[in-house]
Amino acid sequence: MSRLEEVEEIIEYQFQNRGLLRQALTHSSYANEKRMKKLSDNERLEFLGDAVLEVISSEFLFEQYPDYTEGNLTKLRASLVCEPTLALCTKEIHLGDFLYLGKGEDINGGRSRNSILSDALEALIGAIYLDGGFACAREFVRKFILTDIENKQLFYDSKTILQELVQSGYEGELSYRLVKEGGPAHDKFFVSQAWIGDRLIGEGQGHTKKAAEQEAAYQALLRLKK
Repeated sequence: MSRLEEVEEIIEYQFQNRGLLRQALTHSSYANEKRMKKLSDNERLEFLGDAVLEVISSEFLFEQYPDYTEGNLTKLRASLVCEPTLALCTKEIHLGDFLYLGKGEDINGGRSRNSILSDALEALIGAIYLDGGFACAREFVRKFILTDIENKQLFYDSKTILQELVQSGYEGELSYRLVKEGGPAHDKFFVSQAWIGDRLIGEGQGHTKKAAEQEAAYQALLRLKK
């Protein structure tokens, strides 16, 4: 089974034009390295997929949350289509494993970088939209992105929700401590811990300090909810 056929099996969609799927999986670093023709990477598909995703998610939330104000709908949509959440969605379909990356990008952790993963997911949505139309794109988005909304909203708002939770029900101040950082300048990683007073409640890792703190807050919320 080819790489493209594996992707089709996982996402439960078969392309009429597999060239669109290949393009959706092609990062600019690979296109440049292979000296492929101009505009053969996934950036244009990402632009289209971003717009398609916004329409589908807006329609879904409008239907599912009839009592939400425009402001609440906007905030909820943001939690579902932001870069970290989209990157989280790619784990289920192992999208990073199938990307065409340049050697340098691959060696430096591109397959796990949120920006690359989220862009590829949006490009995939754009490719499905062009290949099969709006209904097929909607089915894919509802199946693989617009799920487990409560947990994804918790992930997106983790630092704010944790702050409010600590202030309302715990003694001690919430703080974050950077405990480790490493990696080359172009691919740094950070490890942060969330503490209430002198009690460690969560730890997270990310490519930025902010992302590491967000993951630490999210892990803390999961622990405290138990």
